[in-house]
Amino acid sequence: MLYCALSAGGGKGMAARTRSILLGLVALGVIALVLFLLRSRSGSEPAAPGSAPTPGATASASPGGAPPGASPGGSRPSSQAPAASPSQPGAPSKPEVFAELGWGSGPSQLGRHRPQEASPEAPMSMTADLLGNVVVLDQVNGRLLRMDPEGKVLGTFPVTQQTPQDITLAKDGSLLVLDRIKDKTVAIINPDTGALRGELPVGGKNIPEPGLVTGTFVDGDSVYVEREHGALVRIGDTSGNADLERPEIPGRPTRDGRLYVFANITDRKLGRVLVNAVDRQTGQHRYTREYRFGFPLMSINLLDSDLSGTLYLGVTGELSTVAAAPPHNYGVRVYCLESVEGKVLGQTDLPLNTLPEETFRDFAVLDEGGLLYRHITDSGVTLLRARCR
Repeated sequence: MLYCALSAGGGKGMAARTRSILLGLVALGVIALVLFLLRSRSGSEPAAPGSAPTPGATASASPGGAPPGASPGGSRPSSQAPAASPSQPGAPSKPEVFAELGWGSGPSQLGRHRPQEASPEAPMSMTADLLGNVVVLDQVNGRLLRMDPEGKVLGTFPVTQQTPQDITLAKDGSLLVLDRIKDKTVAIINPDTGALRGELPVGGKNIPEPGLVTGTFVDGDSVYVEREHGALVRIGDTSGNADLERPEIPGRPTRDGRLYVFANITDRKLGRVLVNAVDRQTGQHRYTREYRFGFPLMSINLLDSDLSGTLYLGVTGELSTVAAAPPHNYGVRVYCLESVEGKVLGQTDLPLNTLPEETFRDFAVLDEGGLLYRHITDSGVTLLRARCR
């Protein structure tokens, strides 16, 4: 009986110990499973607030809903987009040499004039056609120099005006040359023969002083001149018919036919620029977007588009923001901007023209994308081809 009693009591103890061990194993398994799930979840969580934005991202709003840099209590109009951040340092693409043209009057040279008592002159403007052919205004030699898409010189045409300063190309190939100083006309030149097709007067309604014109532009068969970097005035068409009404448009037309755009510097020291876009079909304001370059600005020297509508915004300023870099690293920075909302797609940096020669248009944006930049040196003109996306 005693033996039986001890055996029964021992069986109950072992059963209890077995249950305890099993419960412990189950608990350990549950804990391990929870730890596994937590570890898996932590690997897919989004970045913490305050992490660095990717190149081209827009800056987030400040606490309280105010835009970055706004005064306390300020608000942003609903049509104004948040400020755009530049690409990360070191990201700009590098340009390549398209052509090198020395000084002189030879077939592959460009003129340069340095009088003692007047401003020195060199080629002031250039443009490119749908096929990528390039035309440089060589006003010192009184001609237009033509190059193919590979940078090979094809020949020259004489110019008919006394003081030409700007050139652009129409879709039909017509060359439009602006003289705002003496002849005060836009000449329309046949691209095949160099013959003068007609001339449009610059002065008149909405342009009281031709000397204040800052460029010539073409949209379809319409010819415009720009008044003091602001509104554009239609002076006629590419057939040479003058427009007596001379209506205005609010900015430069983009080549995709969607927008009018204009820009202005709002803070030179902090490097802030506003770009405004107006819908061409409705005349309604599309957006206003601020770009913060992060260095002091001297000027805006490019606002144009390619055939897809991508915008090109170029500024001159002190690019260096790195302590180890030279204290005054002046140059040109170009942003490529998406046309619908103006988001930054990329950027490129170019050398600054530091010689005293006058300039009018240093860039030619290519229809297929990318741009040409005219860099003047003591040995001649180097045309650089660059992309910023």
